[in-house]
Amino acid sequence: MGTIEWSDFDRVELRVGTVLSAEPNAAARKPSYVLTVDLGAGDVRTSSAQLTQHYRPEDLVGRQVLCVCNFAPKRVAGVKSEVLVTGVHDADGAVVLPTFEHPVPDGSRLA
Repeated sequence: MGTIEWSDFDRVELRVGTVLSAEPNAAARKPSYVLTVDLGAGDVRTSSAQLTQHYRPEDLVGRQVLCVCNFAPKRVAGVKSEVLVTGVHDADGAVVLPTFEHPVPDGSRLA
């Protein structure tokens, strides 16, 4: 991959939100959850996320996550996924969520 300009990175809207609910998505081919994420100021969105290997639904509720908020919505296993919850694959290919050392306001943008 080549280098990018700051303006390229600045176009990606990475914001923090709190997971309000997490439910298994029975229609998904790969195990996943349907998440409802509060991005602050009344902005609540849905995401489909393959997080089942390390997280139970009850572990996700109340957790802050980092989301890409300006992708076009995408239909995933019957769910209108409106944000991409970010994570990194571990050595086994399972998604690990980034964490915040201190709580931040929902809607905060990655600086």
